[in-house]
Amino acid sequence: MKIGFLGLGRMGQGMAANLIKAGHELTVYNRSADKAQDLVSQGARLAKNPAEAAQGDAVITMLADDKALKTVVFGEAGVLGALPKGALHISCSTISVELSEHLTAAHGEAGQRFVAAPVFGRPDAAAAAKLFVAAAGEAGALEDCKPIFEAIGQRTFVLGDTPPAANLVKLSGNFLIASVIESLGEAMALVGKGGVDLHAYLDLLTSTLFAAPVYKTYGALIADKKFEPAGFAAPLGQKDIRLVLAAAEELQVPMPLGSLLRDRFLALRAQGGDHLDWSAVGAMAAKDSGQG
Repeated sequence: MKIGFLGLGRMGQGMAANLIKAGHELTVYNRSADKAQDLVSQGARLAKNPAEAAQGDAVITMLADDKALKTVVFGEAGVLGALPKGALHISCSTISVELSEHLTAAHGEAGQRFVAAPVFGRPDAAAAAKLFVAAAGEAGALEDCKPIFEAIGQRTFVLGDTPPAANLVKLSGNFLIASVIESLGEAMALVGKGGVDLHAYLDLLTSTLFAAPVYKTYGALIADKKFEPAGFAAPLGQKDIRLVLAAAEELQVPMPLGSLLRDRFLALRAQGGDHLDWSAVGAMAAKDSGQG
Protein backbone atom coordinates (compact mmCIF):
# COMPACT_ATOMS: atom_id res chain seq x y z
CA MET A 1 0.00 0.00 0.00
CA LYS A 2 0.95 3.62 -0.50
CA ILE A 3 0.92 5.06 3.03
CA GLY A 4 1.65 8.40 4.63
CA PHE A 5 2.86 8.45 8.22
CA LEU A 6 2.62 11.59 10.35
CA GLY A 7 4.34 11.79 13.73
CA LEU A 8 7.78 10.31 14.27
CA GLY A 9 8.19 10.24 18.01
CA ARG A 10 9.51 7.16 19.79
CA MET A 11 6.36 5.20 18.97
CA GLY A 12 6.00 6.45 15.42
CA GLN A 13 9.59 5.66 14.51
CA GLY A 14 9.18 1.96 15.24
CA MET A 15 5.76 1.72 13.62
CA ALA A 16 6.90 3.44 10.44
CA ALA A 17 10.03 1.29 10.20
CA ASN A 18 7.93 -1.87 10.40
CA LEU A 19 5.66 -0.65 7.60
CA ILE A 20 8.74 -0.22 5.40
CA LYS A 21 9.96 -3.71 6.35
CA ALA A 22 6.55 -5.10 5.37
CA GLY A 23 6.99 -3.69 1.87
CA HIS A 24 4.69 -0.69 1.99
CA GLU A 25 5.57 2.49 0.10
CA LEU A 26 5.95 5.05 2.86
CA THR A 27 5.94 8.83 2.84
CA VAL A 28 6.68 10.41 6.22
CA TYR A 29 6.17 13.81 7.76
CA ASN A 30 7.29 15.24 11.07
CA ARG A 31 7.39 18.82 12.25
CA SER A 32 11.09 18.28 13.09
CA ALA A 33 12.32 16.85 9.81
CA ASP A 34 15.57 15.53 11.30
CA LYS A 35 13.58 12.76 13.02
CA ALA A 36 12.77 11.34 9.58
CA GLN A 37 16.35 10.76 8.45
CA ASP A 38 16.67 7.16 9.67
CA LEU A 39 13.44 6.25 7.91
CA VAL A 40 14.51 8.01 4.71
CA SER A 41 17.69 5.94 4.78
CA GLN A 42 15.46 2.85 4.97
CA GLY A 43 13.50 3.87 1.88
CA ALA A 44 10.84 6.31 3.04
CA ARG A 45 10.15 9.55 1.21
CA LEU A 46 10.09 12.79 3.22
CA ALA A 47 7.07 15.06 2.71
CA LYS A 48 7.29 18.80 3.21
CA ASN A 49 3.80 19.03 4.71
CA PRO A 50 0.93 16.75 5.84
CA ALA A 51 -0.95 17.14 2.55
CA GLU A 52 2.00 15.76 0.58
CA ALA A 53 2.01 12.68 2.79
CA ALA A 54 -1.72 12.13 2.32
CA GLN A 55 -1.78 11.36 -1.42
CA GLY A 56 -1.97 7.58 -1.24
CA ASP A 57 -4.21 4.77 -0.03
CA ALA A 58 -3.98 5.67 3.64
CA VAL A 59 -2.47 8.13 6.05
CA ILE A 60 -1.57 7.16 9.61
CA THR A 61 -1.33 9.72 12.39
CA MET A 62 0.62 9.04 15.58
CA LEU A 63 0.70 12.40 17.36
CA ALA A 64 0.96 13.58 20.92
CA ASP A 65 -2.42 15.16 21.53
CA ASP A 66 -5.63 16.62 20.12
CA LYS A 67 -4.00 19.94 19.25
CA ALA A 68 -1.29 18.34 17.13
CA LEU A 69 -3.77 16.11 15.34
CA LYS A 70 -6.14 18.99 14.60
CA THR A 71 -3.25 20.95 13.11
CA VAL A 72 -2.18 18.25 10.65
CA VAL A 73 -5.74 17.32 9.66
CA PHE A 74 -7.54 20.67 9.52
CA GLY A 75 -4.66 23.13 9.19
CA GLU A 76 -3.13 24.66 6.08
CA ALA A 77 -1.83 21.93 3.75
CA GLY A 78 -3.61 19.45 5.99
CA VAL A 79 -4.78 15.88 5.52
CA LEU A 80 -8.49 16.61 5.09
CA GLY A 81 -8.04 18.69 1.95
CA ALA A 82 -5.54 16.30 0.34
CA LEU A 83 -6.64 12.75 1.12
CA PRO A 84 -8.29 11.14 -1.95
CA LYS A 85 -11.94 10.12 -1.79
CA GLY A 86 -12.27 6.62 -0.40
CA ALA A 87 -8.78 6.73 1.16
CA LEU A 88 -8.20 6.00 4.83
CA HIS A 89 -7.16 8.13 7.76
CA ILE A 90 -6.03 5.76 10.51
CA SER A 91 -5.55 7.55 13.82
CA CYS A 92 -3.28 5.63 16.17
CA SER A 93 -3.00 8.53 18.61
CA THR A 94 -4.55 8.63 22.07
CA ILE A 95 -7.10 11.39 21.56
CA SER A 96 -10.38 12.60 23.03
CA VAL A 97 -13.66 10.94 22.22
CA GLU A 98 -14.92 14.35 21.13
CA LEU A 99 -12.17 14.79 18.52
CA SER A 100 -12.73 11.25 17.24
CA GLU A 101 -16.40 12.09 16.67
CA HIS A 102 -15.39 15.26 14.83
CA LEU A 103 -12.91 13.40 12.62
CA THR A 104 -15.46 10.70 11.81
CA ALA A 105 -17.95 13.33 10.64
CA ALA A 106 -15.43 15.48 8.75
CA HIS A 107 -13.90 12.60 6.81
CA GLY A 108 -17.35 11.23 6.02
CA GLU A 109 -18.44 14.57 4.57
CA ALA A 110 -15.26 14.63 2.47
CA GLY A 111 -15.92 11.15 1.09
CA GLN A 112 -12.96 9.72 3.01
CA ARG A 113 -12.87 6.90 5.56
CA PHE A 114 -11.78 7.27 9.18
CA VAL A 115 -10.62 4.44 11.44
CA ALA A 116 -9.63 4.89 15.06
CA ALA A 117 -6.83 2.45 15.89
CA PRO A 118 -5.02 3.50 19.06
CA VAL A 119 -2.33 1.10 20.19
CA PHE A 120 -1.23 -0.42 23.49
CA GLY A 121 2.49 -0.89 24.04
CA ARG A 122 5.64 1.08 24.78
CA PRO A 123 8.35 2.08 22.26
CA ASP A 124 10.14 -1.26 22.50
CA ALA A 125 6.92 -3.03 21.51
CA ALA A 126 6.45 -0.60 18.62
CA ALA A 127 9.95 -1.35 17.35
CA ALA A 128 9.33 -5.10 17.61
CA ALA A 129 5.92 -4.94 15.86
CA LYS A 130 4.33 -6.26 19.05
CA LEU A 131 1.70 -3.58 19.63
CA PHE A 132 -1.92 -4.39 20.38
CA VAL A 133 -4.30 -2.48 18.13
CA ALA A 134 -7.74 -1.38 19.36
CA ALA A 135 -9.66 -0.61 16.18
CA ALA A 136 -13.12 0.65 15.32
CA GLY A 137 -14.65 1.78 12.06
CA GLU A 138 -16.75 0.66 9.12
CA ALA A 139 -16.24 -3.04 8.35
CA GLY A 140 -14.85 -2.51 4.86
CA ALA A 141 -12.41 0.10 6.10
CA LEU A 142 -11.18 -2.22 8.85
CA GLU A 143 -10.69 -4.98 6.29
CA ASP A 144 -8.53 -2.65 4.19
CA CYS A 145 -6.48 -1.78 7.28
CA LYS A 146 -5.48 -5.38 7.96
CA PRO A 147 -2.10 -5.28 6.14
CA ILE A 148 -1.18 -2.19 8.16
CA PHE A 149 -2.24 -3.64 11.49
CA GLU A 150 -0.40 -6.88 10.75
CA ALA A 151 2.79 -4.91 10.06
CA ILE A 152 2.75 -2.95 13.33
CA GLY A 153 1.13 -5.27 15.86
CA GLN A 154 0.75 -8.76 17.20
CA ARG A 155 -3.06 -8.68 17.52
CA THR A 156 -5.95 -6.43 16.53
CA PHE A 157 -9.11 -6.10 18.61
CA VAL A 158 -12.15 -4.87 16.67
CA LEU A 159 -14.42 -2.79 18.87
CA GLY A 160 -17.29 -1.99 16.51
CA ASP A 161 -18.16 0.28 13.62
CA THR A 162 -18.06 3.57 15.54
CA PRO A 163 -14.49 4.97 15.69
CA PRO A 164 -14.90 6.86 19.01
CA ALA A 165 -15.47 3.51 20.77
CA ALA A 166 -11.83 2.60 20.19
CA ASN A 167 -10.67 5.91 21.63
CA LEU A 168 -12.83 5.44 24.72
CA VAL A 169 -11.39 1.96 25.22
CA LYS A 170 -7.83 3.26 24.81
CA LEU A 171 -8.42 5.97 27.40
CA SER A 172 -9.90 3.44 29.81
CA GLY A 173 -6.86 1.23 29.32
CA ASN A 174 -4.45 4.05 30.07
CA PHE A 175 -6.50 4.88 33.16
CA LEU A 176 -6.04 1.28 34.32
CA ILE A 177 -2.28 1.39 33.67
CA ALA A 178 -1.97 4.61 35.66
CA SER A 179 -4.02 3.02 38.45
CA VAL A 180 -1.61 0.07 38.54
CA ILE A 181 1.35 2.46 38.70
CA GLU A 182 -0.20 4.32 41.62
CA SER A 183 -1.20 1.18 43.55
CA LEU A 184 2.20 -0.43 42.96
CA GLY A 185 3.91 2.73 44.17
CA GLU A 186 1.86 2.79 47.36
CA ALA A 187 2.38 -0.91 48.09
CA MET A 188 6.12 -0.71 47.41
CA ALA A 189 6.43 2.38 49.58
CA LEU A 190 4.79 0.46 52.40
CA VAL A 191 6.94 -2.66 52.24
CA GLY A 192 10.07 -0.68 51.43
CA LYS A 193 9.73 1.42 54.53
CA GLY A 194 9.20 -1.81 56.44
CA GLY A 195 12.61 -3.05 55.33
CA VAL A 196 11.56 -5.46 52.56
CA ASP A 197 13.76 -5.65 49.47
CA LEU A 198 11.71 -4.22 46.62
CA HIS A 199 13.05 -6.56 43.97
CA ALA A 200 12.27 -9.61 46.10
CA TYR A 201 8.81 -8.21 46.72
CA LEU A 202 8.26 -7.59 43.02
CA ASP A 203 9.43 -11.12 42.19
CA LEU A 204 6.85 -12.52 44.59
CA LEU A 205 4.05 -10.37 43.15
CA THR A 206 4.78 -11.05 39.49
CA SER A 207 5.40 -14.77 40.03
CA THR A 208 2.06 -15.32 41.77
CA LEU A 209 -1.10 -13.20 41.68
CA PHE A 210 0.13 -10.35 39.50
CA ALA A 211 1.96 -11.96 36.58
CA ALA A 212 0.61 -9.54 33.98
CA PRO A 213 3.20 -7.62 31.92
CA VAL A 214 1.96 -4.27 33.26
CA TYR A 215 3.02 -5.23 36.80
CA LYS A 216 6.39 -6.56 35.64
CA THR A 217 7.19 -3.56 33.45
CA TYR A 218 6.11 -0.78 35.78
CA GLY A 219 7.07 -2.55 38.99
CA ALA A 220 10.65 -2.84 37.72
CA LEU A 221 10.75 0.84 36.73
CA ILE A 222 9.53 1.87 40.19
CA ALA A 223 11.89 -0.49 42.03
CA ASP A 224 14.85 0.71 39.98
CA LYS A 225 13.71 4.36 39.96
CA LYS A 226 14.37 4.24 36.24
CA PHE A 227 12.23 7.08 34.92
CA GLU A 228 14.58 8.31 32.19
CA PRO A 229 14.53 8.22 29.25
CA ALA A 230 10.77 8.53 29.21
CA GLY A 231 9.00 5.88 27.17
CA PHE A 232 5.77 7.76 27.82
CA ALA A 233 6.33 11.18 29.32
CA ALA A 234 4.49 12.48 32.37
CA PRO A 235 2.68 15.30 30.49
CA LEU A 236 1.16 12.70 28.17
CA GLY A 237 -0.02 10.69 31.17
CA GLN A 238 -1.64 13.78 32.62
CA LYS A 239 -3.27 14.49 29.25
CA ASP A 240 -4.78 11.01 29.10
CA ILE A 241 -6.21 11.21 32.60
CA ARG A 242 -7.72 14.58 31.73
CA LEU A 243 -9.37 13.03 28.66
CA VAL A 244 -10.62 10.07 30.71
CA LEU A 245 -12.28 12.43 33.17
CA ALA A 246 -13.81 14.47 30.34
CA ALA A 247 -15.33 11.33 28.84
CA ALA A 248 -16.54 10.26 32.28
CA GLU A 249 -18.20 13.62 32.85
CA GLU A 250 -19.94 13.44 29.48
CA LEU A 251 -21.24 9.94 30.25
CA GLN A 252 -21.97 10.80 33.92
CA VAL A 253 -19.67 8.10 35.29
CA PRO A 254 -17.99 8.97 38.60
CA MET A 255 -14.28 8.04 38.60
CA PRO A 256 -12.85 8.97 42.01
CA LEU A 257 -9.55 7.23 41.31
CA GLY A 258 -9.24 9.21 38.11
CA SER A 259 -9.43 12.42 40.14
CA LEU A 260 -6.66 11.18 42.43
CA LEU A 261 -4.48 10.35 39.43
CA ARG A 262 -5.09 13.80 37.98
CA ASP A 263 -3.72 15.33 41.18
CA ARG A 264 -0.74 12.94 41.22
CA PHE A 265 0.28 13.99 37.72
CA LEU A 266 -0.21 17.65 38.52
CA ALA A 267 2.04 17.25 41.56
CA LEU A 268 4.70 15.37 39.58
CA ARG A 269 4.80 18.06 36.92
CA ALA A 270 4.77 20.88 39.49
CA GLN A 271 7.87 19.29 41.03
CA GLY A 272 9.74 19.37 37.73
CA GLY A 273 8.84 15.93 36.43
CA ASP A 274 7.93 16.80 32.84
CA HIS A 275 10.96 14.97 31.48
CA LEU A 276 10.25 11.78 33.41
CA ASP A 277 8.36 8.67 32.39
CA TRP A 278 4.79 8.61 33.68
CA SER A 279 5.77 5.69 35.93
CA ALA A 280 7.48 8.30 38.14
CA VAL A 281 4.03 8.77 39.67
CA GLY A 282 4.77 5.43 41.35
CA ALA A 283 7.62 6.99 43.32
CA MET A 284 5.51 9.69 44.90
CA ALA A 285 4.09 7.55 47.71
CA ALA A 286 7.62 6.72 48.87
CA LYS A 287 8.52 10.39 48.76
CA ASP A 288 5.41 11.25 50.76
CA SER A 289 6.47 8.70 53.37
CA GLY A 290 9.89 10.30 53.82
CA GLN A 291 11.88 7.75 51.84
CA GLY A 292 13.47 10.23 49.46
